[in-house]
Amino acid sequence: MTIFREISRLPEFEKDLKKLSKKFGSLPDDLEIFIQAQLNLYHKLQIDNGGIFRIPGLSFSTPPIFKAKKFACRALRGRGGKSGIRVIYAYHEDEDRIDLIEIYFKGDKENEDRARINAIYKK
Repeated sequence: MTIFREISRLPEFEKDLKKLSKKFGSLPDDLEIFIQAQLNLYHKLQIDNGGIFRIPGLSFSTPPIFKAKKFACRALRGRGGKSGIRVIYAYHEDEDRIDLIEIYFKGDKENEDRARINAIYKK
């Protein structure tokens, strides 16, 4: 089932995912479920469950960059949607495209890499 026209994973995201997958084995499958459920609810059905936030204070406004705080990771049993996994992505509404930028575990790092985001999208 295709929800978005395109979902791209930036090379930096792939590197983050590979590293985290060694620690949390279910992460690749959990990511697919997240895209099908959370991103579909938020961007296509306009249902906000309080788990996705636009990141303010970046040096550009388009595309909007979002942080997903509710990410259910089965490898982190008992924590549900508050697993501590964060996903940073851009949503290009006019192109119906998602760019996955960064994924990290909150226990390893506190916030998103703003320098990475600005380097990719600042024109």
